[in-house]
Amino acid sequence: MDVAIVGTGPNGLAAGVILARAGLSVRMYEAGDTIGGGLRSRALFDDEIVHDLCSAVHPMGAAARFFREFDLGARGVDMLQPEASYAHPFPDGPAGVAYHSLDRTCAELGADGPRWRRLMAPLLEHSRAIVDLFLSDQRRLPNDPLVPLLLGSRTLAHGTPLATRRFSGRTAPGLLAGVAAHSLGPLPSLPGAAVAMLLGHLAHGSGWRLPRGGSQRIADAMAADITAHGGVLHTAAPVEDLRELAGAKAVVLNVSPKVLLRLAGSLLPARYRERLAAWRYGPAAAKVDFLVSEPIPWADPEVGKAGTVHLGEDQRDIFAHETAVSRGVTVAHPFTLVVDPAVADPARARPGKRPVWAYCHVPNGDRSDPAERVQARIERYAPGFGDTVLARRGVPAAELEEYNPNYAGGDIAGGAVTLPQMLFRPTPRWHPYRTPLSGVYLCSASTPPGPSVHGMAGYYAAADVLRREFGIRDLPSLKPDHR
Repeated sequence: MDVAIVGTGPNGLAAGVILARAGLSVRMYEAGDTIGGGLRSRALFDDEIVHDLCSAVHPMGAAARFFREFDLGARGVDMLQPEASYAHPFPDGPAGVAYHSLDRTCAELGADGPRWRRLMAPLLEHSRAIVDLFLSDQRRLPNDPLVPLLLGSRTLAHGTPLATRRFSGRTAPGLLAGVAAHSLGPLPSLPGAAVAMLLGHLAHGSGWRLPRGGSQRIADAMAADITAHGGVLHTAAPVEDLRELAGAKAVVLNVSPKVLLRLAGSLLPARYRERLAAWRYGPAAAKVDFLVSEPIPWADPEVGKAGTVHLGEDQRDIFAHETAVSRGVTVAHPFTLVVDPAVADPARARPGKRPVWAYCHVPNGDRSDPAERVQARIERYAPGFGDTVLARRGVPAAELEEYNPNYAGGDIAGGAVTLPQMLFRPTPRWHPYRTPLSGVYLCSASTPPGPSVHGMAGYYAAADVLRREFGIRDLPSLKPDHR
């Protein structure tokens, strides 16, 4: 065996695709019964209705370099763009809606429309360079020298207390604060503003897309490519000790620092162990799946056109709640994300039943069942929602780690999204994917470029493996018709 890969999340699968296509013998090991990690989907309450167990919406599915080259569409995975990428309802008055069309969004924002255009339009003009900078391995200068200036000025303006002065109304700042809250950390902050710039402009560009049939389709397409090139995937095959893989020439671990310590702690140098142990985990997600009888009855019907809905009142409330949660404080009205997949993919619904995906932000390790709180949050903006609920399942943050050990305490970002931890993931090293152990590499969300379904950590780790362990400097083509 040339390469053993532990973990079949998107980064592990991306590494597997590249290494198998390079002609190496690849074996992948997954502790769960199915592959996919954060991409898993399955029926929960009804055999006809598929629910996404972790991620549901994929802005990077069309934007990230790995997926641009891999080309999901050519592999039969349709990435669907709803009419509106996301919406932000308010308890009183009309909702804010970020339509896929920038022109339409600006027209609906009134006096703040020109400001929104000045914020987003230049980013859209340089979108590919911006995505590639965000999703880099942090060891190269950007190809477009204008990009750092565009991002730096906007991040400073929206990542500091100045953020409260950038718009005149409440709708535009509410929209942007909801996107910044995807960073899972205190707000305003520079990481939060950076996330808002990245995801915010993609909402009007390549889009916030949902895969037809559920997120599992992405994982299955990647796995099919691996097996087509000779790779083998083992499910229900947990690896408890790194020494179990001693027969492999190289090992790639799609695991968090906490799991790496468990697998190889006694083998690692003391200083590296200390740094891994010092890695901080951030606020958590608590998940709720609903089976409902009809579309969510939003008070503002425009919200029903959005693939993703942010529930968090106005900018001030979102900033306060996210900051409190990051400090370990439980808030009564947590920031909540909601997705009705059938908005973009009607085939996900059947007469009288459809899935609804939701999660809220809670302190790390929180053990409370989020179902009642999340249902109440939705009901506040969609009166009568409770009457449509046929079944529901709440997954406390602490239980997310049982589902996926990489989600320490329910932290789905692989570590607190702070400036130091974004620069040094998970320790200060010129080659962040290499561990001190010969032939052993990391490729999880705890390495650059961080969280989200983009496959780029696996991409860079695989490139390192090919170059350092096998003397292969050129990456294989990822096009579907290439063998």
